[in-house]
Amino acid sequence: MNKSIKDVLYRIRPFFILYLLVLCTCIIIKFIYTRREIYFAVNGLNSDWADVIMPYITDIGNGFTAIILSVVMALFSYRKALLLATSYAVTSIAAQILKFIFDAPRPKVYFSNELSHIHFVKGLYILSVHSFPSGHSVSIFSATVVVTYLCKNKGWGIPALLIAMLVGYSRMYLSQHFFEDVMAGSVIGVMVTIFWLSWLDSKQFIHASKWSKGLIHTWGK
Repeated sequence: MNKSIKDVLYRIRPFFILYLLVLCTCIIIKFIYTRREIYFAVNGLNSDWADVIMPYITDIGNGFTAIILSVVMALFSYRKALLLATSYAVTSIAAQILKFIFDAPRPKVYFSNELSHIHFVKGLYILSVHSFPSGHSVSIFSATVVVTYLCKNKGWGIPALLIAMLVGYSRMYLSQHFFEDVMAGSVIGVMVTIFWLSWLDSKQFIHASKWSKGLIHTWGK
């Protein structure tokens, strides 16, 4: 079964069109404002209630979300679970390689002379190294691409994108990443996943009848 990148893009078109609009807006923002201006603009918009919920929102972007979703999908379809799990694995590996290549400092180190002017969430451990790209952003944007790809109602791609964007924003709010870290993470998560889906889902074996079933069907025998 041949599946091109064009086929994948068509199946996630509401998500992808809106994502491109958001990405273009982010690029414009990056050209207009400096890293420092963007960082302190986000950091200055803090509140007690945001300090409470942002750590929970950021956790949506960690690997456990993809793993849990993959396990749930495996109950109904091995194919869907494999697409999600492998997309997470491939994009995560790509992100980790880039993290060690760039070895970029995180805000805590980059603005070490201005820490007294920075708002940190109390009790939260702030990382110092491997800032670029944002791994959480890579994971959540990859997951939302796969979920949109698999959903019959492609309109779900829009709220999925909003969740991914919120996770990305939480990484900046919590001073774990810069704006460009999150932006690059989203690009890696989206683009690598699109290429991966076009390759893996074109393989004949994954469309065999046994792959369309899941653990529930197996247990029911």
